Amino acid sequence: MECPHCGSLLAFSSCSECGGEIPAKSRYCCWCGNPIPVEAEETGFSERKLCSDGSCVGTINEEGVCNVCGKPLPEMSVNKNQ
Repeated sequence: MECPHCGSLLAFSSCSECGGEIPAKSRYCCWCGNPIPVEAEETGFSERKLCSDGSCVGTINEEGVCNVCGKPLPEMSVNKNQ
């Protein structure tokens, strides 16, 4: 599947109902409207670590930094300085 704006190749899958080519992670087929099953995420909602910055809505990613503002998790920044 090709991006209509820049022409780069996009990841895609096929609809189980009509066989149409749809963008990866689509929730519905853009050709027939069939709902596409969503795979469960690796970490649950309650297992997320929230950013320590009170004004940020991000969560801490695998690298130990916020996925929105980039602020490191306090324990991670202490460990890196030792």
